[in-house]
Amino acid sequence: MKNLYRKNNFYLKKSDLDALTGDLTASYSDGFGVNVEEGANLPRRSEIISLTAKLEELLFPGFDGEERYHQDSMHYRIGNLLETVYNELCALTVRCFCYMCKKSGSNHDCRTEERSREAVMALLKALPELRTIARSDIDAAYAGDPAARSTDEIIISYPAVKAIEIQRLAHVLYKYEVPFIPRMMTEYAHSITGIDINPGAEIGNGFFIDHGTGVVIGETARIGNNVRLYQGVTLGALSFPKDSCGMLVKGLRRHPTIEDNVTIYANATVLGDVTIGAGSVLGGNVWVTESLPPGTKVVASAENLIRYRKEEHIE
Repeated sequence: MKNLYRKNNFYLKKSDLDALTGDLTASYSDGFGVNVEEGANLPRRSEIISLTAKLEELLFPGFDGEERYHQDSMHYRIGNLLETVYNELCALTVRCFCYMCKKSGSNHDCRTEERSREAVMALLKALPELRTIARSDIDAAYAGDPAARSTDEIIISYPAVKAIEIQRLAHVLYKYEVPFIPRMMTEYAHSITGIDINPGAEIGNGFFIDHGTGVVIGETARIGNNVRLYQGVTLGALSFPKDSCGMLVKGLRRHPTIEDNVTIYANATVLGDVTIGAGSVLGGNVWVTESLPPGTKVVASAENLIRYRKEEHIE
């Protein structure tokens, strides 16, 4: 029995365990998919989730975290939280910059600490403005949703608010070219809300996503002020150019520009580097791949809808 490991009445021989361990660890030798402490290691998902929660707490104190606030101690507690976020985020961004520097094979000074402090301070200094913008988003949700009973209800329960505000936080780090962290933040938001907004997307004030599930907004999308989207809307790319080696070309503009005061209803799709003019309305299920002038209204063809319904009932 000395050579056996016991768990729930199952037995694993030590020789089998050693063989399994040897085979598996041998597969780690090329470094792929392995995040080790030696050198510049990547941030872990748990670290990013914890950090994101602290940033959300700075935006909306007392709504989501475990901390309880009192007016007379608010300055002290927010100061402590800011210092914690600064230290944690600087450490994480240094690791990310170092990792990319090491991966590129660069031997020169990559200014990792300087770049990290610059990015983190930019985010922390942006928080008052991000709170103002968040208020415009929440006011837009309250004005646009007859089921909303209060702005507090929107902050505490609407998934779109969480997805949008996490994206706005991540976008600041994205602009400072912080690797990994912005995308990890927005993919965390995606996983818990069903709303997929790339950290590179530029979004104006008063943005409202009603219901939200299945919304996709690509990296180079631009969204103006007072835009409203419904569930299932896609602002995506129409094509993906490749280089001479057949690899996708990165960084090109490939997503739509949505101007001010546009409404896009459920399951509409807008693809490519096109512009939807101010004040336009796109009805549910439409497919748009060309630019539209301001004030355009697009609806799905009634004839097509009727035909679709008839086909649905064919036995």
